[in-house]
Amino acid sequence: KISVLQDYARRIISPWRHDDPHINVMMAGSTLRKIKSRSWKKPRHFRLLEDGLTIWYKSRWAGKGHSTSKDIEAVREGHQSEVLLSIAEEFPADLCFTLVFHGRQGNLDLVADSPEEAQAWIQGVRKLIHKAQTMDEKERLDQWVWEWFKKADKNKDGKMNFKEVTKLLKMMNVEMNEEHILHLFKMADKSESGSLEMKQFVQFYKMLTQRDEVWKVFQDYSGDGEKLMLEELESFLRIEQSEGEKGPQHAKELIDRYEPSDTGAAMTLDGFQMYLCSPEGSIFKPNYLELHQDMTQPLSHYFISSSHNTYLLEDQLRGPSSLEAYIKALKRGCRCVELDCWDGSDGEPIVYHGHTLTTKILFKDIITTLKEYAFKVSDFPVILSVENHCSVEQQTVMAQHLRQILGDMLLTCVLNGQIPEQLPSPQDLKGRILLKAKKIGDVEGCMDETLTEFSDEEEMTNGDSDSPTKENPSADKKPEKLSRELSDLVVYCKSVHFHGFEHARTHAKCYEISSFSESKAKRLIKEAGTDFVQQNKCQLSRIYPSGFRTDSSNYNPQEMWNVGCQIVALNFQTAGLEMDLNDGLFKQNGCCGYILKPKFMIDPNIHFSPEKPEGLIESCLLVYQVISGQQLPKVNQKEGSIVDPLVRVEVYGVPKDQAKDETTHINNNGFNPVWNETLNFVIHTPELALVRFVVEDYDKASRNDFIGQFTLPFKCIQTGYRHIHLLSKDGTAIPPSSLFVNINISEFT
Repeated sequence: KISVLQDYARRIISPWRHDDPHINVMMAGSTLRKIKSRSWKKPRHFRLLEDGLTIWYKSRWAGKGHSTSKDIEAVREGHQSEVLLSIAEEFPADLCFTLVFHGRQGNLDLVADSPEEAQAWIQGVRKLIHKAQTMDEKERLDQWVWEWFKKADKNKDGKMNFKEVTKLLKMMNVEMNEEHILHLFKMADKSESGSLEMKQFVQFYKMLTQRDEVWKVFQDYSGDGEKLMLEELESFLRIEQSEGEKGPQHAKELIDRYEPSDTGAAMTLDGFQMYLCSPEGSIFKPNYLELHQDMTQPLSHYFISSSHNTYLLEDQLRGPSSLEAYIKALKRGCRCVELDCWDGSDGEPIVYHGHTLTTKILFKDIITTLKEYAFKVSDFPVILSVENHCSVEQQTVMAQHLRQILGDMLLTCVLNGQIPEQLPSPQDLKGRILLKAKKIGDVEGCMDETLTEFSDEEEMTNGDSDSPTKENPSADKKPEKLSRELSDLVVYCKSVHFHGFEHARTHAKCYEISSFSESKAKRLIKEAGTDFVQQNKCQLSRIYPSGFRTDSSNYNPQEMWNVGCQIVALNFQTAGLEMDLNDGLFKQNGCCGYILKPKFMIDPNIHFSPEKPEGLIESCLLVYQVISGQQLPKVNQKEGSIVDPLVRVEVYGVPKDQAKDETTHINNNGFNPVWNETLNFVIHTPELALVRFVVEDYDKASRNDFIGQFTLPFKCIQTGYRHIHLLSKDGTAIPPSSLFVNINISEFT
């Protein structure tokens, strides 16, 4: 006999699954080998739970079960990880697959007993990923309700008694008067049986989540208090959401899309709430998420998503180097990756953080990985920033690998045979990989045929001493020689020493690029910010973190963007404010990794100073009413622990725009806290401003705990009543956690 939970899963959550042979194999379960290394290979029993969402596994010996994250990003077939490659001789490719998770969670490498079993899991997981990506709002809500029911139903009888319900509320992060809980419980318990079945629990949940703040907005525009007629919804969209230009057709489309009942040309409160929680009701302008910018301007006119020491997964001294780090960075839209290249013992160049205990990977394996993943997320060019410590012989091997593996992807000569007066555009360079490194002579062809000496990297010749792990050329390091074969592959990104802005104005070529440590960049910004902006209009600049950041921490990239630096390289493996800003900036424009700079940063006739931006741009007044929060995640997992949430709004931009303000905290309510507090900000340079919303668990005795955040460019903000869908520290979604806000932007005079 099928349980109530199974019936609900099949009927409501996953009606398509019970007839699918791949899903059936997963639900029946399989013993798969979990592989961690060449020596760690252990059998685990895996199965898909009845919810059709959770993959559960346990060891044959241990009694404890284990749930993997449902946030599976992809499944890779065969030997597509370093671990599986290391055991390729033992297990054929058709038995192997890798589960890849969102965020910074490690991969899961698995080996099946047969090719058929492997394929069942590979195809089944891909179907689950597709389903998760295409769920509508109602399905997501059903899924969430289902998960809570399953957690609270301790004895697995498909029912919940009052004691189980009170425990559930603690799990859901809400402290509520017991009499009120009992009142709602009895209202939902129509059969007066003392327990709630699934349908009754849904009713209980609806009463629990009734949002008075949404109901009040609904009432302001509803003539009869029951529904919004087409013209009433139109009025709301015009007056509150500033979407009047979309016309009545837009209102009709929203009703068709989000109204669950058959009301004709009207929207009920349920449909209204569904719309407000949807992507169209989000704070981020939907059309700005798409590729919409002019991509035909010179590369120097764009901010470029860039990674530092891309090969590292952890710290800079002992952490592992991995191909996976390149894959993760590229899948996040990164368009400039770094390779620290050293001589390998067997004639094959290696990549690692020199003179440290970080592990080593082969240069050729990285190039093979780049060939496969460079253009999965974005078609626009990828820049390989090479820090070259190799002998001439192994540099030549590097050049051979680049040519042979990348083929036509690798740009090896100027476009159209023309000597460039300005850099080509991202559009011109679609699907191409560019090498950034030292070069003999210049692009014009006036080259010395002999090998040319060069010092290690521009990082070491810029006069900075903030790098304990990089060589000091003034010590015992002699200049190395450069391989002509490698030099010839450098076209539009020739690394050069920076001799000052005056020298650059008279001598610099558009295809020359200088790198600056964060300390040197900050010094130049302070001393000559306007000159830095001017140079970055025609040339690329790369900024990298101080070598003292051995923990792979990051500097604030905003300072560098304020003067137009394009390649602002961060440690992508480290979560926090700095990567939130990077993700926020590059979330727009189709996550393609290129963001067009504001006009005052590309027009040579405009002299912009981030310290004194007045007169160039109209200032704005930004007014946030932070209304409420929904289903905030627990920080402390101890039973009975409830969060005391507050919301802080932070503005990042030119120095005059740096600001933050926060609400009071709400005691013991992470489920549906209500603030109704207004925060005001004056934005002097809107085109450069980023806004970050942070939710924290207030603690009077120690530092507040992080709950969630969302960061976006000021120009991407939708005004009106909007939901902000919160992200975890890793930058991954944590549905259905959100903030409900009302936003107004006006000219500031």
